[in-house]
Amino acid sequence: MAGKKRRRRTEKTPRRTTRAGLTALSLSLTKHLSPPEEGHVAAPSAATCGDANLAFSPAAIYAALALLAAGAKGTTLQELLDALGGESRGVADCALADQSRSGGPAVAFACGAWHDAAWTLLPEFRDAIAAAAYKADVRGVDFSHEPERVVKEINGCVAAATNKRIDSIIDPSSLNTSTNLVVASAIYFKGKWDAPFGRSHTMVDKFYHLDGSTTKVPFMRSSRSQLICIRKGHKVLKLPYRSPAPLPPPPPPPRQRKGGSSHQSEAGDEISNASDDELPKYSMCIFLPDERDGLAAMVEQMASGPGFWHYRLPSMRVPVGDFRLPKFKLTVSSSLKQVLRDDMGINSVFCDVDADLSEMAKRKDDDEPGTPPLHVGDVRHKAVLEVNEEGTKAMASTGSYLLCGANAVMDQPETVDFVADHPFLFFVIEEVSRAIVFVGRVLDPSISGL
Repeated sequence: MAGKKRRRRTEKTPRRTTRAGLTALSLSLTKHLSPPEEGHVAAPSAATCGDANLAFSPAAIYAALALLAAGAKGTTLQELLDALGGESRGVADCALADQSRSGGPAVAFACGAWHDAAWTLLPEFRDAIAAAAYKADVRGVDFSHEPERVVKEINGCVAAATNKRIDSIIDPSSLNTSTNLVVASAIYFKGKWDAPFGRSHTMVDKFYHLDGSTTKVPFMRSSRSQLICIRKGHKVLKLPYRSPAPLPPPPPPPRQRKGGSSHQSEAGDEISNASDDELPKYSMCIFLPDERDGLAAMVEQMASGPGFWHYRLPSMRVPVGDFRLPKFKLTVSSSLKQVLRDDMGINSVFCDVDADLSEMAKRKDDDEPGTPPLHVGDVRHKAVLEVNEEGTKAMASTGSYLLCGANAVMDQPETVDFVADHPFLFFVIEEVSRAIVFVGRVLDPSISGL
């Protein structure tokens, strides 16, 4: 039995390591990532709040970078692993598994790599790593002569993975004569609240912007008790999604003969308990600063606390007084290249001189002079997320990241007000794996685009 327990701890170790990588990458992107204005590539610090709503998927960008790391060597590999937290495989499988057939959220995840036809993928990467570990679609395309066809193919894969909610992730202007590799990932998430809000209770009210101006938006209301905790400078609300139905218990082990070992019965009990523990649990957590202009300070506080997951999210329901949460829909599109390169130290994979992706592919004609190595031209991100009375619909392509740190929980009053009438932060997590599936900030819920 002791041997079995050691194996179980060993099997869980990669999950803990990957979670630490997700956390580190989330913190970095939360601190630096902000959607650019139309036609510009910019990445002001998220700690300064910028001037736009934000939504991105940590799980999607982690998977894209991990796929690159699987084919990298040397400095290129080290830079990617530093950003990933050291562990590049097994990206929160529990969080990315579709649960719709068992009553939980619908999750569709896809990852793909498109390389120039002048390169040949190595069988080890294509079969053992790309296909098996990442469920990735890897294809050779003609970037130089058929850019429009390549764009159509990539966008078609993203549209299929997100139920056509995201119809494009790349356009011909994103490609040039030196482009020889595009890596993209897409994730679709649709969950229903465990306790939906009544539409008849939704009312229009004021939402305060960072500059003090206001706009009228619909607010969901509720008189039910809620999962809320009070922290120094902000409050946290947790809204659970409907969970998948429990798995049926395993069949009883065959009866042992007299004198036989009880090993099989004990193993069966252990498997049953492990199955119960592994059921995924999704939640949206909303961080609301106490002050109407307190978002920047709250994000800075969170980004400075890498031990966020050592603090508990709300676990007890409390009676609420005034409870208001705005409905919102976000559509955000941006490039991650500058953030990854300038702020997170991922440089060589984008360089047509220094990139080393030799574990991924080799050029068919090695003797052709002046040929740049396989390298990434850009990493694009697009996300669409909607929150309403029924739940959340969220789609993202080649995502991005967030994580948070928090102070100790303060004393809870008997009744708590939670009025999200000013800018706030949210993230969708899978609590078993602690994977961050989506992250966003809402500066103006009346604006659905950039």
